[in-house]
Amino acid sequence: MTLLLLLLCCAVVGAVCFAAGAAYARGAGHVLGAGFVRGAGRRGPARGDGRDPDGVERATFQTLHTASLAAPPLRAGLTADTARKAVRRLRPLLGTQSLALTGLDGVLAWEGGGDHHGEQLAAQVTKAVQAGRTRSFFVDCDRADCAVRFGVVAPLTAGGRPKGALAAFGTHDSAAVARATEEVARWVSGQLELAELDRARSSLIEAEIRALRAQISPHFIYNSLAAIASFVRTDPERARELLLEFADFTRYSFRRHGEFTTLAEELNSIEQYLELVRARFGRRLQVTLQIAPEVLPVALPFLCLQPLVENAVKHGLEDSVERSLITIVAVDEGAVARVSIEDNGVGMEPGRLRRILNGEGGPTTGIGLRNVDERLRQVYGENEGLVIETAVGAGMKITLRIPKYHAGVHAHAPTGREG
Repeated sequence: MTLLLLLLCCAVVGAVCFAAGAAYARGAGHVLGAGFVRGAGRRGPARGDGRDPDGVERATFQTLHTASLAAPPLRAGLTADTARKAVRRLRPLLGTQSLALTGLDGVLAWEGGGDHHGEQLAAQVTKAVQAGRTRSFFVDCDRADCAVRFGVVAPLTAGGRPKGALAAFGTHDSAAVARATEEVARWVSGQLELAELDRARSSLIEAEIRALRAQISPHFIYNSLAAIASFVRTDPERARELLLEFADFTRYSFRRHGEFTTLAEELNSIEQYLELVRARFGRRLQVTLQIAPEVLPVALPFLCLQPLVENAVKHGLEDSVERSLITIVAVDEGAVARVSIEDNGVGMEPGRLRRILNGEGGPTTGIGLRNVDERLRQVYGENEGLVIETAVGAGMKITLRIPKYHAGVHAHAPTGREG
């Protein structure tokens, strides 16, 4: 992963630096290449060597700014809509007569004149993709109102697979523009690579959430319904309340949108879960919640706390005949919210816990703990996993630190009951 990002950064730097030099040349009134574009800007203040350092800085900033505007659409993948938005930004970066982005099946977007050369471009894209290298070609056109006479096609790839091409057009052959087009195509390929990584990450997180949902024990569902049924005759109102709690809990657990939720929503689901557990175990379960109101809006990965509470219930009640004490604490620590879940259950041998978190505890052992730990590290970084304190017979305390603000972490706004 580190090597991949390094290569992508190198491609960006190469494209930006070359384009910045080209932009400066255009701004200073030079001809780029052999006549693709002729600049008409004023010359900056002279220096001993004839260069204008302020002009270079301005050109570099403008190039970086333009690249930053073109990147977001490309990070969504290569479609007609994203290509149209990106090519509008990329054309000024190269300063060409026309610029096009294509997929493997045809032109997705064309900015500038000469779009009637689509068929000729498609043939050149096929050759460039098959050869895996940039191609330059003359454009045959009899129309007097068409200034396009020469083109450059650079293939686009992602994950080692061809995705399309970037094509630049002008009035004359230009080795400089051919090179610049190739560098910008590498940068575009880098953005497409990142888009695929984003999709893979999202798919992985979705798969992990599905795995967690699958782990909502059928025994828990059966026992909850059995507990509800036991109140139908003796306490119908209590049975009704429990049935609503069960419906809300399952609705939240199986919702189909959003990788993230708020601490308030997660805690609400936990209270519903615990209410169903109390219906079965009664006074054997004692829960203490100490929640700072200011951390309730903090966003965190969906189904991040509920598996940890379920783990506390399992080791505190189902594996013991004693009264189970569970304490849930959420406090404000400046830039982070610290959440801890502690039980007085049977605990665990630390070596076994390490094996579980490393995925060596068996196919169905500790899936909830490992899943939450891995997702926290994926979202917040390798150092932000679960901190677990335990020993045999000493219960277990699980602590996690959730950054209040983190790039890409935004909770889905609740819209009431979800069907």
